Amino acid sequence: MKTIQKNGAHSGIPSHLDTEARTGVASALRSVLLDAIDLHTQIKVAHWNIQGAQFAALHPLFDTYATALAGYIDAIAERIRVLGHLAVGTARHVANHSRLPEYPQDTTTDMTHVELLLARFDAFLPGAVAARITADEVRDIDTADILTGMISEFDKNAWFLRSALGR
Repeated sequence: MKTIQKNGAHSGIPSHLDTEARTGVASALRSVLLDAIDLHTQIKVAHWNIQGAQFAALHPLFDTYATALAGYIDAIAERIRVLGHLAVGTARHVANHSRLPEYPQDTTTDMTHVELLLARFDAFLPGAVAARITADEVRDIDTADILTGMISEFDKNAWFLRSALGR
């Protein structure tokens, strides 16, 4: 049976990385996980509340973003566990630790949601890039691969939003 240690690590880790590398990568991933959970809820708020001429195009697009991000959230949390650490992410914990700005819950206008989500994507991506750099530095290819996929997808999603704004 695996035992949990005070730092959230456990014995019997399946990772090839040493303890220090696993701890550093897991810490970086935890920050990305919290931001991603927050971003997911913000995308859903935009999806639920959008109104305006672009509703028919943006409502399903936002749901596509949320669905894709949910898959990355799960992959990141599971990678944290593979590294021997605990994945955390209750709503209260996320609210206290996310690096993203709060989403204005009274927003309904379609293009305002596009602006707000673009700002959140732009705030989210640097943390993911920093975590990928941390993984690259210790040659954690598996973590870097997860993050590269997510970064690539959300860079593209940010481009879609910029294009919708004519930028």
